[in-house]
Amino acid sequence: MDGATHSILLAVPCLYFRYPGETIREGIKRHQHFMALQLGLKKGMKVLDVGCGIGGPLIEIARFSSALITGLNYNDYQISRGKELIFSAGLSEQCSFLKGDFMNMPIADNTFDAAYAIEATCHAPDAQGVYSEIYRVLKPGQYFALDEWCLTNRFDPNNTKHLAIKAEIELGDGLPDIRTTRQCVQAMKDAGFEVICAKDLAQDFPCPWYQTIDPNNFSWTSFQCTRLGRIITRAIVNTLEFLRIAPAGTTGTYNLLISASDGLLKGGREGIFTVAFFVLGRKPLKETGIANDGNL
Repeated sequence: MDGATHSILLAVPCLYFRYPGETIREGIKRHQHFMALQLGLKKGMKVLDVGCGIGGPLIEIARFSSALITGLNYNDYQISRGKELIFSAGLSEQCSFLKGDFMNMPIADNTFDAAYAIEATCHAPDAQGVYSEIYRVLKPGQYFALDEWCLTNRFDPNNTKHLAIKAEIELGDGLPDIRTTRQCVQAMKDAGFEVICAKDLAQDFPCPWYQTIDPNNFSWTSFQCTRLGRIITRAIVNTLEFLRIAPAGTTGTYNLLISASDGLLKGGREGIFTVAFFVLGRKPLKETGIANDGNL
């Protein structure tokens, strides 16, 4: 797939909760700073970014905290692109990437002073498994901050509409069986963490997290998600595929992304799905088998 087509298909706005008048970029930075503050990051600390992508949060959190951050990723392209970005940001001495599976990290026990995962571990086939790996590589007494995509307490497993929305999100976003917030917290406890805080952060903000993907919400920053934007983008994708500039199946991929966006929008409107479930866990200095309940 050529670069232009790739950019069109990936041009999906970030799903973030915001204050009125706050741009998406400002909201993202604010939340990443919040994560760093919750972990108490400071200069010299060794921090693990679990499922780091190309390193957007990694770069911002490194600048904000002056911590030494290692991004864990299994995708060669994303690691290569991430290295280019940290070089351009002047952070090559402070940030690095490690190729590895977050279900089986190539990292020694008790290595890191802190860890975080932003919208990454929702892709794990087993929540307790990935949280246990993070627990293993953290030093005793240190913290793990988690941003997770979850079903809320309003999700009813006996409601056919809710089940259809859940299936649409899973198919469109390549997710395994989506966990509820309670299942997420329980998996953290089962992994050994003391749960200090557990909360759907999106509930505290007047601008809903799904606003940018609502076709009825016109915005130049998320134009491709408006009704007109969808029509224009689909026409461009169809043309590129017809002219064989884009590979066969590109239109189908675009349609799948639109379906995923629609599923997320429905889940948000129904209040059964959130992209902002925050959990802060601590690895005990001594393993007691007793964990706090957090604030559910």
